[in-house]
Amino acid sequence: MPKFYARRRLAALAAFTGLIASVGLVNGPTASAALPTPVSATTARSYLASLTVAAENRTGYDRDLFPHWITQSGTCNTRETVLKRDGSGVVTDSSCAAVQGSWYSPYDGATWTAASDLDIDHLVPLAEAWDSGASAWTTSRRQAFANDLTRPQLLAVTDNVNQAKGDQDPATWMPSRTAYRCTYVRAWVQVKYYYGLSVDSAEKSALQNYLASC
Repeated sequence: MPKFYARRRLAALAAFTGLIASVGLVNGPTASAALPTPVSATTARSYLASLTVAAENRTGYDRDLFPHWITQSGTCNTRETVLKRDGSGVVTDSSCAAVQGSWYSPYDGATWTAASDLDIDHLVPLAEAWDSGASAWTTSRRQAFANDLTRPQLLAVTDNVNQAKGDQDPATWMPSRTAYRCTYVRAWVQVKYYYGLSVDSAEKSALQNYLASC
């Protein structure tokens, strides 16, 4: 094959590969989310046994009662900080917005190359926290919970997957990628334990079942 046509074929292949990546169809884990490592399954089982079991109450909930995406450093807020932490090859502009990078969503196994395709999931949702004790917190404590980068509470994931999860607990929603479920429930229990939140009976039963196979 003449060199001219060979070069044209390579250029076309490169363009096609770039198109696939740009629309988020690359499925390989080219970037790995960096959720702080949760406690072990043994520790999670111990924590879970100590949590108060109580019915949930959403009276008075408003998402704005949990100030989130606060400034973390310089011009970077919490969302932007998690995107930088969880991505690979992330490039940001002067306002700290991610303009380039690759992100692997551990909930569904998809890889994305546009930050707009990602949500930052509150692993224990804000509404769930309210239902299980955060309604009695100060605004300062709710802000700390909503922006917690130390516990395994914030994670960059596919936006529509996060929206499908909504405010559900593990009794009604789990990541479709089964390989991540043990990590997910260990993290869930650690966050609830650290913040002194309760669990309802269905939630506790589901967590016990998942942790039993971890």
